[in-house]
Amino acid sequence: MRRLYFTPYGVGLGHASRLLVLANRLKEFGCESRFSSFGEAKSYLNIHGYECNIIPPVEFLWGKEGDFSVKNNITKIPRWITNVPIQINKEIKYLKRFNPNIIISDSRISSVIAGKMLNIPTILLINQIKLLLTPALRKFQIVKFFETCFGEAMGGLWNVSDRILIPDLPPPYTISEETINSVRSTKPKLNYIGFIAPKKIISSAKVNSVADSLQIDKNKLLIFVHISGPKETRKPIILKIIEACQNITNIQFIISEGKANGDNIPRKISRNIWYYEWCPCRDEIFYLSNLLIIRGGHTAISQAIQFGKPIISIPIENHGEQLSNSNKIEKLGIGLTINPKLLSTTIIKKTIENMICNNKYNEKAIQLMEISNKLDGIENIKNIVFSHV
Repeated sequence: MRRLYFTPYGVGLGHASRLLVLANRLKEFGCESRFSSFGEAKSYLNIHGYECNIIPPVEFLWGKEGDFSVKNNITKIPRWITNVPIQINKEIKYLKRFNPNIIISDSRISSVIAGKMLNIPTILLINQIKLLLTPALRKFQIVKFFETCFGEAMGGLWNVSDRILIPDLPPPYTISEETINSVRSTKPKLNYIGFIAPKKIISSAKVNSVADSLQIDKNKLLIFVHISGPKETRKPIILKIIEACQNITNIQFIISEGKANGDNIPRKISRNIWYYEWCPCRDEIFYLSNLLIIRGGHTAISQAIQFGKPIISIPIENHGEQLSNSNKIEKLGIGLTINPKLLSTTIIKKTIENMICNNKYNEKAIQLMEISNKLDGIENIKNIVFSHV
């Protein structure tokens, strides 16, 4: 039996959900999987029936309003420096105990280094090699120089892995182009494999069942508000969206908080709004929706593209990668971005109105979905894994 060791970054659920999809697919071929992570990712993986070894966190900190906090993160650098070698030591212990044939890391350097030390083949899945700092800092040339130098240094570390797989579309459609394409040191190993999400076959019976249970009026527009990411960043944005949507009575809204261990029974909080702590029928609601409101995370955007849905993106404030991803959404013509610093009920309402009154966003989203459908990321990575083991 092939033994696979998956190591997702633990903040938010995007990294863990990608590897969970892959583990489920490889399980069909008789593979045994084990995970290691921290934070919400560990709870999420346990809920889905996988054993997950716990490691000390190396994670970013967030402000009270859900923004990226430069000051708080600078104070955490000594702890990060301490925890990385602890992670490596723990991973070595776990790896010796499990003895896997291969390691698949999603944005985790400690498992890549541990695998190299134990001579275990390692595949890296990543959509951010270059760290983008806040827009306020990026105005200065010295900051851009630092980004480039740090990106090349991290690229050298990531190159320790045997393969570097980008779960994205190839240029010129790459969502994460600014954080990937500009790092020269990794280019020889880069392989664009397509999005890591299953090709959903959603039955009309299941869709109708979800629509009936929520009493969705199919003659009205439906907007799915799917807010993911670090838990500190979710609540403030959801409260503002609810405030804006309560008075838009001609549109239906379903809101998901993305809380991994939350209640999966929806609550109707107003005449036109359903609210989930954790949505168990997300794919069916993606299918039913006319428009999605999401953060600027790579996984959420890739799923929206695969369903051919136009997007309103509200990236985390001062989060360089999400801001970059959201800018690419606008360049591709599949959606609009709301500046988190300017977020208000008025802006939310106007942006929704602009999106639903202009069919070009829907047309572009369908075109990009067709391009995405030609790349099967799961099948591609499965073949790469089996070529190593």
